Amino acid sequence: MFDFLFSSVLGDVESTAAVITSGGFMACCLASIVLGIVVACVYMFKHSYSRNFVITLALLPLIVQMVILLVNGNLGAGIAVMGVFNLVRFRSIPGTAKDIGSVFFAMAIGLATGMGYIGLAILFAIIVAVMNVVYVLSPFGKPRQPQKFLRITVPEDLDFEGAFDGVLESYTNMHELQSVQTTNMGSLYQLEYTIQMKESGTEKKMIDELRCLNGNLKISCGMAATNREVL
Repeated sequence: MFDFLFSSVLGDVESTAAVITSGGFMACCLASIVLGIVVACVYMFKHSYSRNFVITLALLPLIVQMVILLVNGNLGAGIAVMGVFNLVRFRSIPGTAKDIGSVFFAMAIGLATGMGYIGLAILFAIIVAVMNVVYVLSPFGKPRQPQKFLRITVPEDLDFEGAFDGVLESYTNMHELQSVQTTNMGSLYQLEYTIQMKESGTEKKMIDELRCLNGNLKISCGMAATNREVL
């Protein structure tokens, strides 16, 4: 019933370069532009972004489509596909997992429209867009409690090795000592932990108990620095 979605508007894909028409070319370009905007919108949904990267994502399907149209057929198509996907490695700044996934999303659409499979490209874009919204809005993959950063200042004469483990075990699911450094001309130490609270809203109780152990010196607790997710 929907077999037309899986047929090429350019005819025989084995000899696409010989049968490209102005109408088919413009149809592929229009589909690439529209679907490029869809890719950009999917990427921007509940995600921080830069304008330059969004514009690049919107144009990428059109660029990839042109590459495939020019060299499609036999061995040339295989070489072109490998070359286009290798473009990812030339990005000067390592991207997050979502950045790289969006680039491949745009490339896949460009490959489909470049070979004339406009219906397939539209269907693929809709499926990915819907699943992206579902995953982003659902609790799938989210930790129960975000990791936080805890800094405890202790006096020089305090044996801090394991001194706070009891309190931290009571209020956190996970705590890990990241670093120890001296401060105030060596008269104080700063212990830096990565923690994950068992329950939200218990930070004050935890800090009050820690203050009784560190001589009421400075304690700070906040959100941990976000790591860039890379593939």
